[in-house]
Amino acid sequence: MDIDFSLVLTLAVFITGLLWGFDASALKPIRQRRLKAAQAAAAAQGATLPADAEQKLLREPWLFETAHSFFPVLAVVWVLRSFLAEPFTIPSGSMLPSLEIGDYVLVNKFAYGVRLPVLGTEILPVDLPKRGEVMVFKFPTSPNMNYFKRVVGLPGDLIESRREVLFINGVEAKRELLSQEPAIEPWQQVWRENIFGAVHTTREEIGREPTGGDWSYTVPAGHYFMMGDNRDNSNDSRFWGPVSEDLIVGKAFYIWMHKKPGLNLPVFDRNGSIE
Repeated sequence: MDIDFSLVLTLAVFITGLLWGFDASALKPIRQRRLKAAQAAAAAQGATLPADAEQKLLREPWLFETAHSFFPVLAVVWVLRSFLAEPFTIPSGSMLPSLEIGDYVLVNKFAYGVRLPVLGTEILPVDLPKRGEVMVFKFPTSPNMNYFKRVVGLPGDLIESRREVLFINGVEAKRELLSQEPAIEPWQQVWRENIFGAVHTTREEIGREPTGGDWSYTVPAGHYFMMGDNRDNSNDSRFWGPVSEDLIVGKAFYIWMHKKPGLNLPVFDRNGSIE
């Protein structure tokens, strides 16, 4: 089951804040009046109300005390995750070799505009995605899932693949072969690709064409054409179309930790900016 953590966190902040506010505005004055009445009654008898009795009269009910404790923490986390930066984990190899399974990645939530949590509505424009950047977005057919892919095409671009070489508006995305593995009878290649000055590495399997040959696509207005760096093992815009700008989550910019699946300790040798 896919859980929308942003929705869960937003609901938690709303509910705890509502409970805290209700207690502060409605229940706390009642407790204070009861305390004053008890103090007056004790004074009339020439006594002083014990401290533990005062604390008991002022004590918040368990539910409201819990809300009081959790709301500030949840609110800070909500603001940070919603508007500044949010951590994500890479679950698949579709972005190899740039991003590996188990990479923990920070995503800039305001790089492409400040958006309302959960709804994703832009309330303050900041910048637009650029070719070559790694963008996080909600999967068009299942918005509860977040996808990492590289921006290849901007609105209005003509994207073509000719014998597995990208062309954008008729201009070839130059690339250089870095390696072939294994040394004997190689079956995979790593390339250095340059998309209008945005340089990154891609991976391909020799002789495999997942799209079935050459293709071309014109990106509609308000949309972006996304591709994984692991070109022969990526479910991306080649198969389900472009990403609408209202599905944008943010820009992936930094690997801060890596942890292999299972009982393995985290390592930090992959820390660094995402190319």
